[in-house]
Amino acid sequence: MIDDLIRSNRSFRRFDQGVTLSRDTLVDLVDLARHSASTRNLQPLKYILSCEPERNDLIFATLTWGAALKDWGGPAEGERPSAYIIVLGDTKLTANFGCDHGIASQSIMLGAKARDLGGCMIASIDRPRLRASLNIPDRYEILLVLAIGKPAETVVIEPLGPEGDTRYWRDSQGIHHVPKRSLDEIILSNG
Repeated sequence: MIDDLIRSNRSFRRFDQGVTLSRDTLVDLVDLARHSASTRNLQPLKYILSCEPERNDLIFATLTWGAALKDWGGPAEGERPSAYIIVLGDTKLTANFGCDHGIASQSIMLGAKARDLGGCMIASIDRPRLRASLNIPDRYEILLVLAIGKPAETVVIEPLGPEGDTRYWRDSQGIHHVPKRSLDEIILSNG
């Protein structure tokens, strides 16, 4: 059921790198994005798929992982994603991609979860380096990188503490904690 998929879909940052993904799996995930809503039905998004270790290494080197985890430089070798989907905006179709890439990326992540995979949407990207590494033409704006693989960490949701700190953190057992605001805090009563 969709409720379970949404509640169990987290941003995973450590993976079992030994579990490989096929290009066909990535194509199936992008097909979910293709069927998702698009502003004015313009469909301006394009995708670069990677499931080859050498290409994955090029992409990995351009990403910043888990900025709130100050003592962690990102997944170690063996914990890195097995695949990436780079989400691009075609500037020949529009200069404004609105929320299309968010909608498409969430569809991809839910599709990954339904396949017992997980991922992380990454916007902290060295875009010039990624563009040069993969020879991405200038007409495409680099919007997001989706890291995908078999999760190798536990992520738990917990109530926001009294200090109101929304930063995620890891405990001494490596469990990733994500504070969330309560429904009472996010639903406004307007009369």
